[in-house]
Amino acid sequence: MLPINLMAVSLAALAAFILGFLFHGPLFGKLWMKLADVHPTGNEKFSDMVPQLLWNLLSNFITAYGLAVIYLFASSSPFLSGVGIWRGVICALWVWFGFLVTATSIEVIWMGRKAKLWLFECACSFVVMAAMGAIIASL
Repeated sequence: MLPINLMAVSLAALAAFILGFLFHGPLFGKLWMKLADVHPTGNEKFSDMVPQLLWNLLSNFITAYGLAVIYLFASSSPFLSGVGIWRGVICALWVWFGFLVTATSIEVIWMGRKAKLWLFECACSFVVMAAMGAIIASL
């Protein structure tokens, strides 16, 4: 069994959830709604979003766990420079750039997703992954 700190993974998942909420709500919600062509009716109920929120939280947990596994193996590598929290951030940003950015770029290239919306989501995932890496490395 890998020595993964489940408290760090859980906190990283929760941080990702909160940052995602802030990015798509109070901080940049109006911009996101414009880019995503979302038009709220005013009849939205929180209870209708509970399943999506739970799936989102589970997805964040799986991402944080995967990042913790990668960090565990990469942290002993001389290639991964930096110490402590910065090592976690650097590891997370390599994962972000090497996997998230490239995998989601296909949506713009082949599926017609708006490039500005993709850039917005990449910026959000950049912040989220950096925070998750910092939390995982610090605990």
